[in-house]
Amino acid sequence: MKLLFDFLPIVLFFVAYKLADIYVATGVLVVATLAQTAWLWLRQRRVETMPLITAGLVLVFGGATLLLHDPIYVKWKPTVVNWLFALVFVGSRYIGQKTVLERMMGAQLELPPALWIKLTFAWAIFFFAMGALNLYVAFSFDENTWVNFKLFGILGMTVAFILAQAAYMSRHLKTDDDPSKES
Repeated sequence: MKLLFDFLPIVLFFVAYKLADIYVATGVLVVATLAQTAWLWLRQRRVETMPLITAGLVLVFGGATLLLHDPIYVKWKPTVVNWLFALVFVGSRYIGQKTVLERMMGAQLELPPALWIKLTFAWAIFFFAMGALNLYVAFSFDENTWVNFKLFGILGMTVAFILAQAAYMSRHLKTDDDPSKES
């Protein structure tokens, strides 16, 4: 359900594009992302760093697209977001005691440090590849193809990657009957 909530602005962007054009869709993306961020704030009284950065980038790139009336900026946004995520994942390996992945999922999983690092780099490579693929599609195909890819391609590959990661990590899930939890 969280994944669907995270991708809601992209779905709304897609629908708005199909009903109108790239500029209306970009406006919808900006409004939906800001509304989503506000909703998170109202429910939790905080917004995690990554969604906040994403919202900022949507505002900057979407705003540039609308102000300059040039879709190149909104086409670059997924790449910048993905490459920023890749950088954060790689950087977390060298800064701090735990990788960003371990900070996000460490309460649910018991993994050896080497596996946290391996998974962190797998995510970083995935994010880098998604950013590069976005640029390829954005500048090699027509706008409609890019919009379809933005929803179906990126979402589909992300879901597939998450499912593969989940299957790989499932054997390390912490359970209530975990002997290490007994006192």
